[in-house]
Amino acid sequence: MFSVKMRSSLGGKNGINGKHISGAERIVSEEEVENTVLRLLERARNHQRGKADFINLKIQEVKDSESLYIPLLSVYSKKSSTKKEGRKMARDELLRIGVSEKSVRSAFEILESLKDSMRGAIILDSQSGKRLDTLKDRGVRCSNMDAANKKSYEEKLFSQGLSGEHAREALVLASKVASAKGSVAELCWSDDPDYVTGYVASSKFGYCRISVMKDLGDFVGGRVFFVDSDCDIDSYIEYLQNKVVLVKA
Repeated sequence: MFSVKMRSSLGGKNGINGKHISGAERIVSEEEVENTVLRLLERARNHQRGKADFINLKIQEVKDSESLYIPLLSVYSKKSSTKKEGRKMARDELLRIGVSEKSVRSAFEILESLKDSMRGAIILDSQSGKRLDTLKDRGVRCSNMDAANKKSYEEKLFSQGLSGEHAREALVLASKVASAKGSVAELCWSDDPDYVTGYVASSKFGYCRISVMKDLGDFVGGRVFFVDSDCDIDSYIEYLQNKVVLVKA
């Protein structure tokens, strides 16, 4: 198997200080590498956030013996008609999971104050609301994951009325985050201007898809990982960024 990763931006110099356009990754067989690269290039060059002028591609062999197989989170949905309504649903869901009111408030204050999207996620103590990562504007990226069987995964999504790259990628990422030791919950809404759906996820209840969590045309999105107070942050970040995880539908 091979990991194929794409990151793209617009402006800046050599990909530094430019506007983030798109990022994606796949873990595929050797025969699928070329077509995967072409699809990711097309995505970077024709994206809702703009046409990238810097595209970075990374291809690396992945050993199955070093991969971890985990189950896909169950999916349930909440229908909202406005950003305000959707974010209220997300707050309530986080409280139901066990995140403190203080930490929920801290998460929304941080995300709603962003002027531009972060590349990665903010890590917060689920009880104190204290930020635990030190990557400031960059955040922590969850990487090196994909569906174990693409066909069965697509069929699973279709059976639940889900389609498109947003849902496909978000559910895989949320499943990996929920499987990390110390994870309590995740909160996310997209930075794609035409995609207003967001989610709250946890190993406790699954993946809660909330239909509207931001205004149409908004280019700013964000993600927060809530963790236990005694979480080993270095090990947690190492797992999220580097452990190869394949999600079984």
